[in-house]
Amino acid sequence: TTEGAGYELPVELAALDGVSQHVSVLSGFGVTLDGRANIPHWTGVMSTLTGTVPAREGDVDAPTLDTLISASLGNTTRFRSIEISATGVPGQSYSRRSTSIVNAAAVSPLELYTRVFGPGFADPNDSSFEPDPRTLLRKSALSAVLEDTKRLESRLGSHDRQRLDQYLTSLRQLEQQIEISLTPPNLEGCAKPAAPADGAIGSDLETAVATHDTMVGLLVAALLCDQTRVFNVTFSWGTSELRKQGTDTAHHQLTHDEVVDPQLGYQPHATEYVLASMAAWSAFVERLASTPEGAGTLLDSCLVLGHSESSFAKSHSIAGLPVMLAGSASGRVKPGLHVSGNGEPVTRIGLTIQQALGLAVESWGTKSMQTARPVSEILA
Repeated sequence: TTEGAGYELPVELAALDGVSQHVSVLSGFGVTLDGRANIPHWTGVMSTLTGTVPAREGDVDAPTLDTLISASLGNTTRFRSIEISATGVPGQSYSRRSTSIVNAAAVSPLELYTRVFGPGFADPNDSSFEPDPRTLLRKSALSAVLEDTKRLESRLGSHDRQRLDQYLTSLRQLEQQIEISLTPPNLEGCAKPAAPADGAIGSDLETAVATHDTMVGLLVAALLCDQTRVFNVTFSWGTSELRKQGTDTAHHQLTHDEVVDPQLGYQPHATEYVLASMAAWSAFVERLASTPEGAGTLLDSCLVLGHSESSFAKSHSIAGLPVMLAGSASGRVKPGLHVSGNGEPVTRIGLTIQQALGLAVESWGTKSMQTARPVSEILA
């Protein structure tokens, strides 16, 4: 209810106490449907991330924000982006280049560790590093394949070109990984972490929280070692299957079945999962804020978007979508503010993020969601 700095925390955001100075709450930004249906668990999140209201469930009519950003920021790192999911399903990733191209998530700490810090990792602070001759040979072979595919591309139809583009993108990332491994940069804060145990994964709430916490630690190490500069973390999917041990009803079902307590003004059992989600978000922000990097912290260098796909899950409302930003993007964003959007399109936030991260974009979104107005209150 209070705008600007020092905003009051409602029940759902109580976990932010202690990190609210790092987090801006952007309330009241929503989706204009332009005659299209509100597709439960899809319209809200895809409108936020692509600037376009999808026509059908599963449609991704434009690349998601992270893929736009990784095309700019991901060209000098081993991985353009890293995706993780805390509940054990690789396909539960909102990072998408199109309807058919999904950046699948790592779902276990050991899987993430092996991918980032396994045999392909070159310690940038190892003075005895020498390039592996097999890596040089592999790079040469990849270059030859890419030349052949350019000739093939001109003879393909649109669908096959899209499939080829997906394949080429993966090859380009592989070449990029090889290039970085040949000449690793010198990074003082980089330290290879210990390998995690191969533990349980799944939608049990305690398990998901533990998985999230461990993978966040590995992600922080990956950022410090400049393995990536873009990341996506799914704590729970829109149709959340999070559940507590000994209970039969999952979070998603509770949001529809449980009545609102007239004294509290909210659904007490469903809200327990909201509180757990916000506690995980707060712990993530705190982890970044407490990690030194250069003259400041890792969070100082970051801009992290936190979002949900509905404002009131019981009715799948997409008015006033919950959106938060953490970090200051190296001084380009002012954190710790509450800004009310007063019903304006959520695309204003996506435009702000892109401009703060240096992308040359003057407007973003389609139809009534198109905007050329960033959220100027948070821009430094």
